[in-house]
Amino acid sequence: MPDPLHPPGSLPAPEPATAPDSPAAPLVVKVGGNAAVDLDAVADDVAEYARTGRPVVLVHGGSAEIERLAERLGVPSRTLEFPGGVTTRHTDPATLEVVLLALAGAVKPRLVSRLNAAGAVAVGLTGLDGGTLLARRKRTLRAVVDGRSMVVREDHSGRITKVSTTVLDRLLADGAVPVLSPPALDEEGHPVNVNADRAAAAVAAALGAHALLLLTGAPGVLDDPGDESSVLPECALTADGPVPYTGGGIAIKLAAAREALLAGVSEVRIADGRAARPVSAAVAGAGTRITLDALRGEGEGKR
Repeated sequence: MPDPLHPPGSLPAPEPATAPDSPAAPLVVKVGGNAAVDLDAVADDVAEYARTGRPVVLVHGGSAEIERLAERLGVPSRTLEFPGGVTTRHTDPATLEVVLLALAGAVKPRLVSRLNAAGAVAVGLTGLDGGTLLARRKRTLRAVVDGRSMVVREDHSGRITKVSTTVLDRLLADGAVPVLSPPALDEEGHPVNVNADRAAAAVAAALGAHALLLLTGAPGVLDDPGDESSVLPECALTADGPVPYTGGGIAIKLAAAREALLAGVSEVRIADGRAARPVSAAVAGAGTRITLDALRGEGEGKR
């Protein structure tokens, strides 16, 4: 009987384990915080994938919930823009508290409860648990704020430097679905906000994942951010330099996809988190396959 999660032409299934204590390579799914993304549909589909015996890790952000909670608590938000069209949230101490509350207190419980209700055994984690995500804090940033280039201080964000897979490996070996989100631990053991797309890429690389799916509020990478019919079946990235598309917040996802590919993850897709069965659709080939144009990247780097 055909496997609905792996029809012809879909992403390759992980190779079977060679020994009882050697699990198959997992699938890493990252679900974005875009308000249009159907978190329940993502959780239901991840649960179905897990029930087939395939290991899967769900990494999540929560931008919409962070913004909603920040407004409710009266915490102002600032967006920082960096070269290449990458934007990020300025994480001052008050915003860090909002991030912790929104991700660990709202988005994660919703995903975990839905996964468990759908028949999976889900366990919620942040990068703090078991020192899973370690990061270097960005104490000073040069960014564009309100159209002006400036130095931003008192930022509690960081760049992931290491992923400890100890807790993730144990959960996967037991057939559980880890549900992971920021924050990470910095060099002094303090929580720092990290980008969830880049966290998913680092986790996929550390676990030797057979594929990384980045689910968002669009059908994939769009040639025209205002036209959803312009979705690209494939998007080739150079090994360094700016990414080719920046509209609609896609730049950071492409940067994360490149990091995963450079670290050895063989398959990366950016796909629609609003679909009825978003994981199954992406596994079957929906969305945009991200590839690495290594030769062109090397050539450009020598100029």
